[in-house]
Amino acid sequence: QVQLVESGGGLVQPGGSLRLSCAASGFTLNNYAIGWFRQAPGKEREGVSCISRRDDGSTYYADSVKGRFTISRDNDKNTVYLRVNSLQPEDTAVYYCATGLFFYCSAAGPNSQPFRYWGQGTQVTVSS
Repeated sequence: QVQLVESGGGLVQPGGSLRLSCAASGFTLNNYAIGWFRQAPGKEREGVSCISRRDDGSTYYADSVKGRFTISRDNDKNTVYLRVNSLQPEDTAVYYCATGLFFYCSAAGPNSQPFRYWGQGTQVTVSS
Protein backbone atom coordinates (compact mmCIF):
# COMPACT_ATOMS: atom_id res chain seq x y z
CA GLN A 1 0.00 0.00 0.00
CA VAL A 2 1.49 3.30 -1.09
CA GLN A 3 1.66 5.82 1.75
CA LEU A 4 3.27 9.22 2.10
CA VAL A 5 3.61 11.12 5.37
CA GLU A 6 4.69 14.76 5.51
CA SER A 7 6.17 16.46 8.54
CA GLY A 8 8.22 19.49 9.47
CA GLY A 9 5.72 22.28 9.05
CA GLY A 10 5.11 24.96 11.64
CA LEU A 11 4.89 28.64 12.43
CA VAL A 12 7.86 30.68 11.30
CA GLN A 13 8.63 34.38 11.05
CA PRO A 14 9.17 36.05 7.67
CA GLY A 15 12.65 35.28 6.44
CA GLY A 16 12.75 32.00 8.32
CA SER A 17 13.35 28.46 7.10
CA LEU A 18 11.92 24.99 7.50
CA ARG A 19 12.74 21.53 6.26
CA LEU A 20 9.70 19.56 5.19
CA SER A 21 9.95 15.77 5.04
CA CYS A 22 8.04 13.25 2.96
CA ALA A 23 8.46 9.70 4.22
CA ALA A 24 7.31 6.88 1.98
CA SER A 25 6.15 3.34 2.64
CA GLY A 26 4.78 0.60 0.42
CA PHE A 27 7.10 1.47 -2.45
CA THR A 28 10.71 2.43 -3.08
CA LEU A 29 10.62 6.19 -3.26
CA ASN A 30 13.98 6.44 -5.06
CA ASN A 31 12.56 4.71 -8.14
CA TYR A 32 9.92 7.35 -8.84
CA ALA A 33 9.34 11.06 -9.26
CA ILE A 34 8.09 12.86 -6.16
CA GLY A 35 6.29 16.17 -6.24
CA TRP A 36 5.63 18.85 -3.65
CA PHE A 37 2.48 20.91 -3.82
CA ARG A 38 0.90 23.59 -1.67
CA GLN A 39 -2.58 24.93 -1.24
CA ALA A 40 -3.51 28.13 0.54
CA PRO A 41 -7.08 28.88 1.66
CA GLY A 42 -9.19 30.00 -1.26
CA LYS A 43 -6.45 29.31 -3.79
CA GLU A 44 -5.80 26.55 -6.29
CA ARG A 45 -3.24 23.89 -5.56
CA GLU A 46 0.22 24.86 -6.81
CA GLY A 47 2.92 22.41 -7.82
CA VAL A 48 6.06 23.94 -6.35
CA SER A 49 8.76 21.31 -6.91
CA CYS A 50 9.52 17.86 -8.25
CA ILE A 51 12.46 15.46 -8.25
CA SER A 52 12.84 12.64 -10.75
CA ARG A 53 13.91 9.11 -9.90
CA ARG A 54 17.32 8.68 -8.31
CA ASP A 55 19.29 7.69 -11.41
CA ASP A 56 18.14 10.87 -13.13
CA GLY A 57 17.75 13.34 -10.30
CA SER A 58 16.44 16.19 -12.42
CA THR A 59 14.40 18.76 -10.55
CA TYR A 60 11.69 21.31 -11.19
CA TYR A 61 10.87 24.48 -9.28
CA ALA A 62 7.99 26.84 -9.78
CA ASP A 63 9.04 30.41 -10.49
CA SER A 64 7.44 31.49 -7.21
CA VAL A 65 9.93 29.42 -5.18
CA LYS A 66 12.99 29.20 -7.43
CA GLY A 67 16.15 30.11 -5.54
CA ARG A 68 14.44 29.71 -2.15
CA PHE A 69 13.29 26.07 -2.09
CA THR A 70 15.50 23.00 -2.53
CA ILE A 71 14.26 19.45 -3.05
CA SER A 72 16.46 16.48 -2.18
CA ARG A 73 16.40 12.77 -1.34
CA ASP A 74 17.74 10.62 1.46
CA ASN A 75 18.11 7.28 -0.27
CA ASP A 76 18.62 5.31 2.92
CA LYS A 77 15.58 6.75 4.68
CA ASN A 78 13.17 6.50 1.73
CA THR A 79 12.46 10.18 2.28
CA VAL A 80 12.30 13.32 0.16
CA TYR A 81 12.89 16.75 1.69
CA LEU A 82 11.88 20.24 0.74
CA ARG A 83 14.06 22.90 2.27
CA VAL A 84 12.14 26.17 2.29
CA ASN A 85 14.15 29.33 2.90
CA SER A 86 13.39 33.05 2.98
CA LEU A 87 9.77 32.33 3.78
CA GLN A 88 7.19 35.04 3.24
CA PRO A 89 3.55 35.32 4.32
CA GLU A 90 2.47 34.32 0.81
CA ASP A 91 4.15 30.95 1.35
CA THR A 92 1.57 30.13 4.02
CA ALA A 93 -0.22 26.96 2.90
CA VAL A 94 -0.67 23.27 3.51
CA TYR A 95 2.22 21.49 1.81
CA TYR A 96 1.70 18.03 0.31
CA CYS A 97 3.99 15.48 -1.27
CA ALA A 98 2.74 13.10 -3.90
CA THR A 99 3.71 10.37 -6.31
CA GLY A 100 2.13 8.92 -9.41
CA LEU A 101 4.61 6.06 -9.65
CA PHE A 102 6.09 7.52 -12.83
CA PHE A 103 9.77 8.24 -13.28
CA TYR A 104 10.42 11.77 -14.41
CA CYS A 105 9.34 15.29 -13.65
CA SER A 106 7.92 17.39 -16.44
CA ALA A 107 9.36 20.73 -17.46
CA ALA A 108 5.74 21.89 -17.49
CA GLY A 109 5.56 21.36 -13.74
CA PRO A 110 3.88 18.92 -11.33
CA ASN A 111 0.38 20.18 -12.04
CA SER A 112 0.71 18.75 -15.56
CA GLN A 113 1.39 15.21 -14.30
CA PRO A 114 -0.88 12.45 -12.93
CA PHE A 115 0.11 12.43 -9.27
CA ARG A 116 -2.39 10.14 -7.55
CA TYR A 117 -1.02 9.20 -4.14
CA TRP A 118 -0.96 12.02 -1.62
CA GLY A 119 0.09 12.56 1.94
CA GLN A 120 -2.09 14.26 4.52
CA GLY A 121 -0.18 17.53 4.33
CA THR A 122 1.79 19.69 6.73
CA GLN A 123 0.83 23.26 7.59
CA VAL A 124 3.34 26.05 7.04
CA THR A 125 2.39 29.41 8.50
CA VAL A 126 4.58 32.46 7.97
CA SER A 127 3.69 35.31 10.28
CA SER A 128 5.32 37.84 12.55
